[in-house]
Amino acid sequence: MRGFYRFLVLDGHIARNPAEDLRPPRAWPALPKFLSFEQVEALIAQPDVSTPRGLRDRAMLELLYATGMRVSELINVRAADLHLREHYMTCIGKGNKERLIPIGDQASDWVERYVRDARSLFLKGRSSSRLFVTARGRGLSRVGFWKILKGYGRRADLPPTISPHVLRHSFATHLLEHGADLRAIQTMLGHADLSTTQIYTHVLATRLRTVYDRFHPRA
Repeated sequence: MRGFYRFLVLDGHIARNPAEDLRPPRAWPALPKFLSFEQVEALIAQPDVSTPRGLRDRAMLELLYATGMRVSELINVRAADLHLREHYMTCIGKGNKERLIPIGDQASDWVERYVRDARSLFLKGRSSSRLFVTARGRGLSRVGFWKILKGYGRRADLPPTISPHVLRHSFATHLLEHGADLRAIQTMLGHADLSTTQIYTHVLATRLRTVYDRFHPRA
């Protein structure tokens, strides 16, 4: 409309553009994609834990879903950041800000198994401050982990949109669904502003509406 009236003014058909103050509507923010709990379980079950690589990958997936960390935070976790007996870890996030994140029993157990049974096999006598390392004893890259996740996602028959951030969104959405406080989720995700975390309330509202339409007899 604005372009059309601008053309009419420039071409001399009208003297004034009546659409000068017209503003386009703001687009609705895209709701984050997330997995169901069953899909997360299927994904986490994919690594072959009888191998060192499978143990490492299982520990990474468990830790990512248990904490909601960003992929950059996951690959930079140091062994010294873990406090498995106390079930928490420290994490360096955006702006070099440190936060504490609780870890559940299952994630703690798998990380402990990886450290005990697999990490030294990757390092082969070398040292690394990174918790998760490659077969060459180096820290994993973002792209490296992305490829690992995509591979397990295909095997679990998950949507091709699977990404580390989808697991982060799943973590937050599942916590909110089970009654977690929005402020607590904000703290665990490392969001500076609560408004960033509030997007998950829209996810929950949309999901509740879908459930209502599907199951209510008079919907």
